Amino acid sequence: MKEKTFFYKNFLDLSQTCVENLFQEIYYSWEVLPMRKNYILEIGKNLPKDKFDEIKENVWISKTSYIAPSSCILGPTIIDENSEIRHCAFIRGSVVIGKNCVVGNSTEVKNSIIFNNVQIPHFNYVGDSILGYRSHLGAGAIISNVKSDKTNVSVKYKNIKINTELRKFGAVVGDFVEIGCNAVLNPGTIIGKNASIYPTSMVRGTISANSILKNSGEIIRKI
Repeated sequence: MKEKTFFYKNFLDLSQTCVENLFQEIYYSWEVLPMRKNYILEIGKNLPKDKFDEIKENVWISKTSYIAPSSCILGPTIIDENSEIRHCAFIRGSVVIGKNCVVGNSTEVKNSIIFNNVQIPHFNYVGDSILGYRSHLGAGAIISNVKSDKTNVSVKYKNIKINTELRKFGAVVGDFVEIGCNAVLNPGTIIGKNASIYPTSMVRGTISANSILKNSGEIIRKI
């Protein structure tokens, strides 16, 4: 039985991504991840040429975005308006980066959908994940995407365990979430809107919206 808690509308404002239609036929937000590569290729070829440059095969970048010469971007990738890809960033492909985003120094992103106004600015890794509107990763925060035993990733909520049927799946980070420096999000982590994660936390399972995860593992509600 599908648990309504994980319905994507509880986590993500779909008006804040150029791939909104990708979410229309799914229930759980992570179900878009296997579909994203072909969808990027489909819409990339139809992006307006007066607003986007195809700087190399299947890499479409808004004319208003800044790309550091030292960065590396593999396709298929779309980078929307007014975003900044900084020194030594590595975009490994099957990535959508929204408007007004920052992918910073030595940050690596692969197989992910990054909504508008997301900040991933310093020494981060984001694999096979979805980052919601105005979410922010502190320096050194990592989203791990593969279990040590290489089995399929499950999502846990209360007494419910959902097999995602994905061997690689990092996290769904909701809108306005703050991830502290050097926190690690384990595979299958779900973080609700407006939650905060303390620095150096080890995060797994589901963190409710409007809550704070402390280093001790205690979860409290925001006042």
